[in-house]
Amino acid sequence: MSATSFRQRIQESIDNETLQTALDNNSERRLKGRAAAMQSIPNLEERRQRAHSIRADVIDHLDKYLEQFIAKNKENGVIVHRAKDAAEAVRLVLEITKRAVGTKSPDRKPLVAKSKSMVSEEIELNHALEKAGIDVVETDLGEYIVQLRHERPSHIITPAAHLTKEQVAELFHEKLGIPYTVDIPTLTATARKVLREVFLTADVGLSGVNFGVAETGGVCIVTNEGNARMVATLPPVHIALMGMERLVPNLDDLALLLSLLPRSATGQKLTVYTQLLHKPFPNQQRHLILLDNGRSRLRNSPLKESLYCIRCGACLNACPVFRELSGHAYIGSDLSIAPYPGPIGSVISPGLLGKNYVQLAQASSLCGACKDVCPVDIDLPMLLTRVRAGQSPTVDDGPQTAGAGLSFSTKLFLQIFARAATHPWLFALSQKFASLGTFLLAPRSGWVRLPAFTGWGYSKDFPRFTGKTFRERYQSGVMDVRAVNLPAPKPAKSRGMSENTVPLSDVQFMTELTALGGHVVSTHNPTQAVVEFLRSRGVKKIHLEPDTLDEMILHVAGIEFTHMSDPQVLVGVTKAVCGLADTGSILITDGKGSPLKASLLPEIHIAILKKDDIYPSLPDAMGLVKNSSAAVFITGPSRTADIEMTLTIGVHGPKEIHVFLT
Repeated sequence: MSATSFRQRIQESIDNETLQTALDNNSERRLKGRAAAMQSIPNLEERRQRAHSIRADVIDHLDKYLEQFIAKNKENGVIVHRAKDAAEAVRLVLEITKRAVGTKSPDRKPLVAKSKSMVSEEIELNHALEKAGIDVVETDLGEYIVQLRHERPSHIITPAAHLTKEQVAELFHEKLGIPYTVDIPTLTATARKVLREVFLTADVGLSGVNFGVAETGGVCIVTNEGNARMVATLPPVHIALMGMERLVPNLDDLALLLSLLPRSATGQKLTVYTQLLHKPFPNQQRHLILLDNGRSRLRNSPLKESLYCIRCGACLNACPVFRELSGHAYIGSDLSIAPYPGPIGSVISPGLLGKNYVQLAQASSLCGACKDVCPVDIDLPMLLTRVRAGQSPTVDDGPQTAGAGLSFSTKLFLQIFARAATHPWLFALSQKFASLGTFLLAPRSGWVRLPAFTGWGYSKDFPRFTGKTFRERYQSGVMDVRAVNLPAPKPAKSRGMSENTVPLSDVQFMTELTALGGHVVSTHNPTQAVVEFLRSRGVKKIHLEPDTLDEMILHVAGIEFTHMSDPQVLVGVTKAVCGLADTGSILITDGKGSPLKASLLPEIHIAILKKDDIYPSLPDAMGLVKNSSAAVFITGPSRTADIEMTLTIGVHGPKEIHVFLT
């Protein structure tokens, strides 16, 4: 495809009023939410630099950390596979899925329930599974929507950011047979009902991995809806598909990155579900597929720093180009949509997949907004210029060339500009000619409408050059050069206390959880308080974690309970190992009575928490998960904002969470 075709796709995106409305709704809310969340972090810049150092250390010593991570996973009973490329990863998934189904249901197509995974998009896994006769269903609401539309995700975090609620309403009416409605909670409830059956009957659950912890072998998966917990917990086989660079050395480093990822991605202090999986659940088999697919090559290239990315999507929301185009405008020379769009995608897509996507780096203003918002301080403008200069690692489709994606006329102009810019006298002369030309074209308005082929004719005018050059103004004394030497003002000292001295308490925990839509009840008798709650709701049967409530009192009150998972039960009651004051989170670990299922499957989750077990923040509680087979930090009821960035409570996980403090 020529550069003109790339520009045609850009023009189509800009001219699409429906798309522009959807993008504006998404971007503005994302940016505001992120800014507010980041302000709640003490020493933000220090944390960014620490996170940068952690990621740099991992990439520099990747072989060592991979060896440790793999060894720990094998100790934990996880089956580990290495995939050198997309074809091998796809083959592994197909083999695992076919073995999981076997001959038990020869007349039924195998079913794979998938949670969100950008790596699966990278290797085009869904297409391969469907071609092999396997049903694969995306269970993230946004991913489910774009799958029904036979599209790729348009955003790393919000796959359906390019759609309006009217488009989703029409889609659900056509595909799911419901009456047309633009009520977003109704649309969400419809997806919940359809996908619940998928979770309960899937042969294989497949998820991505946000972070792997080398020290423990744990895989960390974060989600707001609860679907990643479902696919990792319920099916008899779980496949975790992970880019091999997504490692952290230990749990302390994980806690730091988790303080940055959700704030930067969705404006939350912590995602609703932050799960850490060490061992497979009882009667479950877990496979971990570690994918290279060009990462080793990228690691040894000038684009190495792009591997530091933690996939928060903040650079997409901040980029003025992406905010006008959406991810579907980022296309390769073969017209295919890049799996990774935006500033980071314009580096990673050509870096991993070759020169087909080199032209994406031209779709950037190099304004630096992407670097400013990156939680691990990746120098994206520098990396984009390196791609433009032809420094992407080579793959089988040949060497990269500088200026790929540019038209002949643009390349010629840039060559002329480079020659002029490196010769001061020639540059000064060119400024004079440019100033004269723009004055003749726009003597009064001060703005010049350039032809469309220049790129400026689409939506912008080019400012008229000033009458005098900077050098002439400087030499004539017009500019007050003394201002250049003024020292920058020192930042005001914070009047608050440092992070380690802020008094944190059950009051803060209650405030944070309540703000998230959770409910907190203080009680000296949790069993009686729970009984009264159940009676008020007309509930007579619960899924109960053993040794949590006084079971004799429940018998007397006529409350039936089971320690076994039952999808029909409305309420699940578990212990909370601890609470986190600064985020309003609770920690649930796996054990007798399947507490992780009791906190996931029912519509209402009740947790019993001792006030003495409230910790200040996530790093203080990380030691509690080290020896658990599986654990999850829960921060409010399940939620989504995948349709027009409208917050909707209750997706796949519980719609309500009640914490009884004792």
